[in-house]
Amino acid sequence: MIKTIKGLHHVTSLASDAVSNNAFFTDVLGLRRVKKTVNFDEPSVYHLYYGDELGHPGSVMTYFPFPGIRQGHTGFGEVGTTAFSVPVGSLNFWRERFSGKKVTGLKDDESFGEKRLHFSGPDNDAFVLVETKDDVRKPWAGEVDANRAIRGFHSASLRLRDDGATSELLKFMGYQQVDAKDNLKRFAIPEGNGANLIDIETFPSASHADQGAGSVHHIAFAVENRTKQLEVRQALVDTGYAVTPVIDRDYFWAIYFRTPGGVLFEVATNEPGFNRDEDTAHLGEALKLPAQHERLRTFLEKHLQPLPS
Repeated sequence: MIKTIKGLHHVTSLASDAVSNNAFFTDVLGLRRVKKTVNFDEPSVYHLYYGDELGHPGSVMTYFPFPGIRQGHTGFGEVGTTAFSVPVGSLNFWRERFSGKKVTGLKDDESFGEKRLHFSGPDNDAFVLVETKDDVRKPWAGEVDANRAIRGFHSASLRLRDDGATSELLKFMGYQQVDAKDNLKRFAIPEGNGANLIDIETFPSASHADQGAGSVHHIAFAVENRTKQLEVRQALVDTGYAVTPVIDRDYFWAIYFRTPGGVLFEVATNEPGFNRDEDTAHLGEALKLPAQHERLRTFLEKHLQPLPS
C-alpha cells in the first residue's frame, strides 16, 4: 500500500471562455489567480490556476479555457462534484453572495453530517461549498473576508457505474473507507493535507460522460517530492497500471494513469511551487510560458484573450 499521498493536489477542468472563467473564480469565489500560463500541448489555450495565496497543494483549481468548446455531458467515468471547504456558519453569507451575483444551481443539503451549498460554475460546472469544522488552512483574503473565505478543497466525487475496482485502487493509494450511505462511499487519507476526502457515487445505469466545457479533465493527488513520486509510480506500475513517465509541468512534476472507472488520475509533487518564477506578491499577473513555447510569446500575447492583472 502507498503511504505517501497526502490528499488532493489540484483539479483541472475545461472551460469555454477565459474571461468569464477568470471572473468567476477571482471575483465570485474570491480565489487568487496564482498562475497565468498556457496548455503545454496546445499553447494557443490558457492554463489558469486559482487557489490560496501561494497555491498550496489542495487549494488549486485549474482550467483549460478552449474558446467556444461545446458543453460537456455528465455521466459515469468522470469527476462529478468538486467540493470546497468553508468555515462553519458561513453558508448564509455565500448563499446571499451567489444570489447577488446571479450564480445558478443553488441548492442546500447535508451529507455525512456536513451542511452543503451546491452551485454551478459558468459552464455548468458542478460545485459545492461544505461547512467544515477545524479546517486551519489559511485562505486568500481577496474578495471575501477571511472568516468566510474558501480554505481549499474539501473533496471530490467520482461518478462510476461500479465502485469495486476504483475503491480498491483508492485503498492501495492510502485511502480508507470511512463512511457509506445509499450509493455513496467516502474515503479519507489519515492525517492528510486538508483536501483528503474522495467520494464515490455509483450509478449502474448511467451513460458514459462526454467531456466538454464544465467537465473535469483530471484530478491530481499530492506527494511531497520527486523521490516520493517515483515510489508511487513504481508501486502503481508493479500493480499493473500504465503510468506515464515523469513530466515537468514547471510548477510541479506529474505522472498520469487511467483508473478502472475511466477517470484520469495524476500524482503531482508539492515542489517547486508557483513562486518559482514570480514574486509572491505578484503571482498570476504576468503571462508565464513553458521554455519550449517562449518563442511564441509575441503571437500569444496578441491572440490570447486579455485578462485583468
